[in-house]
Amino acid sequence: MKTIEDLGDLRGKRVLVRSDFNVPLDGTTITDDGRVRAALPTLQALLAAGARVVVTAHLGRPKGAPEDKYSLKPVADRLAEVLGQPVALATDVVGDSAKATVAALQDGEIALLENIRFDPRETSKVDAERAELAGELAELADVFVSDGFGVVHRKQASVYDVALVLPHAVGKLVLKEVASLRKATDDPARPYVVVLGGSKVSDKLGVIANLITKADRLLIGGGMLFTFLAAKGYSVGNSLLEEDQIETVKGYLAQAEEAGVEIVLPTDIVVADEFKADSPAQVVAADAIPDGKIGLDIGPESSALFASKIVDAKTIVWNGPAGVFEFEAFSGGTRAVAQALVDAGANGGFTIVGGGDSAAAVRTLGFDEAGFGHISTGGGASLEFLEGKTLPGIAVLED
Repeated sequence: MKTIEDLGDLRGKRVLVRSDFNVPLDGTTITDDGRVRAALPTLQALLAAGARVVVTAHLGRPKGAPEDKYSLKPVADRLAEVLGQPVALATDVVGDSAKATVAALQDGEIALLENIRFDPRETSKVDAERAELAGELAELADVFVSDGFGVVHRKQASVYDVALVLPHAVGKLVLKEVASLRKATDDPARPYVVVLGGSKVSDKLGVIANLITKADRLLIGGGMLFTFLAAKGYSVGNSLLEEDQIETVKGYLAQAEEAGVEIVLPTDIVVADEFKADSPAQVVAADAIPDGKIGLDIGPESSALFASKIVDAKTIVWNGPAGVFEFEAFSGGTRAVAQALVDAGANGGFTIVGGGDSAAAVRTLGFDEAGFGHISTGGGASLEFLEGKTLPGIAVLED
């Protein structure tokens, strides 16, 4: 893949950058600016080179038309703060405002186009429609830099199709993401441990199937653990359960045993009567969850067990919280996993936090991001990478 340095002298050139600014908002306040900060190395390098930087990005899931709650204005304001220079915001995607805003740029200046998903062609399944939008984006630029790792698994106009039109390169963030994930997939240092959480087994089927042949240990937490417990014949009360996946999970358990891969399940669970922050918590054995109770976290014994299975590893990938970390009473398992990754890193292990809720948990629980080898900005993209899938937004850059 070509890098920014391969594009030559960029002074005075219009550089279209696809970033990932899909940040969480409370009204118009960004509650986690991790993705904004992750974009800085690429943007700063381009600005320092004298490029006229034009950023396109999405926020949320608008239905192909402008919606105030999905405007990128909060992102433009925050980006201006962290860059230390103005960020012009166009009020449309490729219309009159976008054209005028780009035309007004001087060398070393930056503009942000309005939410690319305000245009329905961005996510169209019709190739010609996406190509049409890509052509209009290309008229605003001389070269294209792909730096939105959170969307590289999507075949979308601003990710895939525009790279077919413009000279292109990979940004510093995507380069770092790919290099880090390849360390965990191509020839990982061992022991190789994967910690999977999150709500549904069905979201991680491909990852589990692929890693059973590669990892030394799979640690299972989050809501998905209850389908594993059910596969072992345990009652899970009112906990999240995907009954249609029980037989699939039984197959994974048998396959792992045959392959000599250790699947580590919790031995105790923190349960409550309701899915509420103030619902009284109770610790019970994993094979004795009472009827009517909801499992919301792995228990203290399991937290210690998980930590012991992580701390000596040389490669650790974590994707998905161990419990409902947003509720203090049910954050202990996720906190223990995060701390174990920090400890493993201090022992020489390479750690990856696989984006999404895992990355949010690290920040919410107050961990220093420097304690982790790599914190991904793309939960879905990192999962598909771990599955061994070809990511369209990466493949199109490999020429």
